[in-house]
Amino acid sequence: MSEARGETGALRAEHDELARKLATRRSIDHVRRGAWAAFLLVITGGVAGKLAWDRWASTHPRAFKGPPVLVHLALAAALVCLALAASAFVRARRLMRQEDRDFERLRALRRELGLES
Repeated sequence: MSEARGETGALRAEHDELARKLATRRSIDHVRRGAWAAFLLVITGGVAGKLAWDRWASTHPRAFKGPPVLVHLALAAALVCLALAASAFVRARRLMRQEDRDFERLRALRRELGLES
């Protein structure tokens, strides 16, 4: 009887630890960071495209004809944003997979402990 109680106590401790761990979804923070980086990627990519168009393709007399270093800086900023967004989304997906596994284990523990029908 005490062995079954000890096993139930261990299962309950594992349940409580998983519930505490799953209370906050860290993957959502990484999705948010990725979304901001993707937004900045659109902005910086658009600026780089516009500067490149004005520098090399526009025939308008008042178009920007400054040094191409500005185009390169804007393009570098866009590439940094791309790397940050990709990194954040990959990390978020990895965390989501772990959270899904933990959640399934939590549900199995709840069924085993009789907390869920």
